[in-house]
Amino acid sequence: MGQVTIENNEPIDKVLKRFKKECQKSGIPAELRRREHFEKPSVRRRRKIEASRRKARRRQMKLMRKLDSY
Repeated sequence: MGQVTIENNEPIDKVLKRFKKECQKSGIPAELRRREHFEKPSVRRRRKIEASRRKARRRQMKLMRKLDSY
């Protein structure tokens, strides 16, 4: 959980904004969305494999664009 120290005479909305940013950076909202419903292990594996394929495809396209610029 993100921790934020309140400075002297600092407005609460500014502190809240920093706290939300800290939580976002730590991945808490994404984790909550992921755990909202049960996901079967087979579905989890399939999702991870698809994410891996997308990442590899993006990496390959980036490399191709880099090579085309030479």
